[in-house]
Amino acid sequence: MEILQGAFHDAFSPFALSFVLAAIGLNVHYGYTGLLNFGQAAFCAVGAYGMAVGIASFGMPLIPALLIGVLAAVILALVLGIPTLRLRADYLAIVTIAAAEILRLVFSTSFKDYFHARDGVSAFTSGFRKLNPFPDDLISFATFSRNDLWVMTVGWVLVALVCVYLWLLMRSPWGRVLKSIREDEDAVRSLGKNVYWYKMQALVLGGVIGAFGGFIGGLGLASVQPDSFNTDFTFIAFTMLILGGAARILGPVFGAVVFWAILSAVGSILIKLASGRNPIIPPSLMNSDQASNVRFMLVGLVLMLLMIYRPQGLFGDRKEIALDAR
Repeated sequence: MEILQGAFHDAFSPFALSFVLAAIGLNVHYGYTGLLNFGQAAFCAVGAYGMAVGIASFGMPLIPALLIGVLAAVILALVLGIPTLRLRADYLAIVTIAAAEILRLVFSTSFKDYFHARDGVSAFTSGFRKLNPFPDDLISFATFSRNDLWVMTVGWVLVALVCVYLWLLMRSPWGRVLKSIREDEDAVRSLGKNVYWYKMQALVLGGVIGAFGGFIGGLGLASVQPDSFNTDFTFIAFTMLILGGAARILGPVFGAVVFWAILSAVGSILIKLASGRNPIIPPSLMNSDQASNVRFMLVGLVLMLLMIYRPQGLFGDRKEIALDAR
């Protein structure tokens, strides 16, 4: 029961929600348009820092601070997309992963009066928490605090709204053009469509959704730190997208929930097997302190097998993962 409770907590927590939204943004980029964005962490970071710095350093209300974060994500998408979207897909991949690392280092070492280096930005959640409708004497649910439940309520409502919006958008002529670009952009260009402009719009849209993930993650942790947005963040989000199924509206949502639930359950099981007076797993093979690393190895092995035998993910279609990287 304890293992299931921990898995449920990790699968639906505010921290997991930030990855859900990041993976949804990647679905717009990779799943629907065929854009290789390996720097989704950068969009989440500029969104989170734009909100946090706006409130903590400049005393801005919540809504204007959120708009600053969205604007920062739009500007980042334009800066990355203008020089690369006319080139092959791998150029965007190189630029985005480099940009994510550059921004992480900037947040870690520069403008310390605003970004506070590795300590990160805090003291920006009071305005959001004042809107919390849950009573102060609320009994915690599945170890979630009152503030966690408020962030989760807002976050999952936001996920639902974004999914409905994308469901409608991808069934519109605009969405069908994006899918055509993913399959063969030369054919789309021959029909008179401005492929570059469609790619730019998709990059901006997915980046803004990623910024939403930064908002939720920052509000849930009550802190925004640069190391939270390393390259692992993007690749975990990609894993969730592929696990659930690319080019499926709910694929990244289910992928994220399943990923965190399995990761938490495997970690708890390994700790129990490696601890106690007579551990089932001998200390010479693994101790309880190593369980957190071993669980990533085991989950990674499962994902490798999934990519071999079911590359379309749990709910995807094999045809949807085709990518023209010319």
